[in-house]
Amino acid sequence: MYHGQTTGKGAPTPAQIYQQPPRLLIVHISLPSWADICSNLCEALQNFFSLACSLMGPSRMSLFSLYMVQNQHECILPFVQVKGNFARLQTCISELRMLQREGCFRPQGTSLQLAVEDGLQQFKQYCRHVTTGAALAYTSLEITILTSQPGKELVKQLEHGLKDTDLFKVRRLQVVEIIKEALGCMDSASPVEESNNDESPFLGTDIDLQTIDNDVVSMEIFFKAWLHNSGTDQEHVHLLLPSQSFSKISRTTDNPMCLKCDLQERLLSPSLLPGTADGSLKIDDPKGDFSTLYQMASQSSSSYYKLRVIKALKSSGICESVTYGLPFILRPTSCWQLDWDELEKNQQHFHALCHSLLKREWLLLAKGVPQSQGPSPREPASTFYVIMPSRSPTLLVKAVATRELMLPSPFPLLPEYPPDDSLKVVENVLDSLELEPTYNPLQVWSHLYSHLTSIFAKPQGRHHPSWESRALRKHPCKAAQLQTNRVRATVAPLPMTPAPGRAPSRAPATSKASSEAFFQLSEEEEEEEEYPSGP
Repeated sequence: MYHGQTTGKGAPTPAQIYQQPPRLLIVHISLPSWADICSNLCEALQNFFSLACSLMGPSRMSLFSLYMVQNQHECILPFVQVKGNFARLQTCISELRMLQREGCFRPQGTSLQLAVEDGLQQFKQYCRHVTTGAALAYTSLEITILTSQPGKELVKQLEHGLKDTDLFKVRRLQVVEIIKEALGCMDSASPVEESNNDESPFLGTDIDLQTIDNDVVSMEIFFKAWLHNSGTDQEHVHLLLPSQSFSKISRTTDNPMCLKCDLQERLLSPSLLPGTADGSLKIDDPKGDFSTLYQMASQSSSSYYKLRVIKALKSSGICESVTYGLPFILRPTSCWQLDWDELEKNQQHFHALCHSLLKREWLLLAKGVPQSQGPSPREPASTFYVIMPSRSPTLLVKAVATRELMLPSPFPLLPEYPPDDSLKVVENVLDSLELEPTYNPLQVWSHLYSHLTSIFAKPQGRHHPSWESRALRKHPCKAAQLQTNRVRATVAPLPMTPAPGRAPSRAPATSKASSEAFFQLSEEEEEEEEYPSGP
């Protein structure tokens, strides 16, 4: 958990709450394990970015940068906006595929440390050269290091190497160890987080350590966590339970018991992706009632979204046909603005509620409390939700229909004895099917990634020329050289002391040209945001 403080003042804007922080990914390469990891990592990255760049609505990822550490650190992609830059991201992924997979090299002991410092410096430079409004959204940076080396050793190395580095703008520093042993099943592909998260005595913040399996699905799941609204500046939802039921727990009987929760999506709505639904036939409209719950909880900066429990239901007492929309998950909040005692008590009450509902086989029926809009003679429309417990410390929330939404649907009783010949034919058909005990979505794929990638491959109209193409027009003689060499991102180098026994990699004139190119790129990205290209 990040124990630092935010630098902004006042209530955050909706975009700040919804949007994830800028991210720096550092791929730490070592031979010969890179040969086993490369294809899985590159496929997972391409799949993830085809999804992240395609999502409609507010941008869930802001800035992204990619570094590679082999015998020395190198920036493959400087900080760019994720949305609208799939082609550049795909080029950098192709660059990773071409890196050396065999042989040997002598890694520099400080290369990883220099990559962190260089990426942090580039982030600060980027923030200084963007508009004021954009800079306010980029207050902190999350750094993730992917490695096949023992994670605990790298954590110790980083703790000592970065002890004199100013990490105030680093929201989270994470080391992810890719392990070779696969679990043999895909029932759960979630990353495993190490339990030892003691605060570093050198850095004053945590270095999180996680492990993930070396397969495409596990890596995809890890990257998809970047799409979650994981902000901890405030809780998302207040779940209000009747005070009469909890008079022994709560000291006050006048006010309802309030459980403070964070809201999390269970899956992405297909309606947010191009080409997955047919115009008006979209089943899950992002403007629908249930999505409003997530939007209001995520983007409301003045108050929390409230769900008031009005009654309990038997688990078998609700028909699936009257629930609609995509489900969402409630978890105990991790808001850093609450003190530890309140966080712990809130979590205990939340877990007790889950246990009690499971034991009684109950569901909860809740009513969304409309946002206060001043005095009005009319009662505002409300949305109702059913809350379901699970074996994990979470609650599943689904919207449920009300009288106004119901259409007449006759349900005559099923005949007790169907004809024998029809029954025999149907039973033979059913017996031929393969029976699975559960449905595992991780084992079912719809070729969505290739579909989204093909959409990006189609001509999208006139685009603003990049700084690389402008340079080619000015210096056509360099075209052949650029076609044969791998494309490298031009970034402003740090004025660092080179590692012992290694000469500086850039001459002063080259450094100056690189710095100018970096700032030119930043200015052009601002221009593209203000004047977007045609469809």
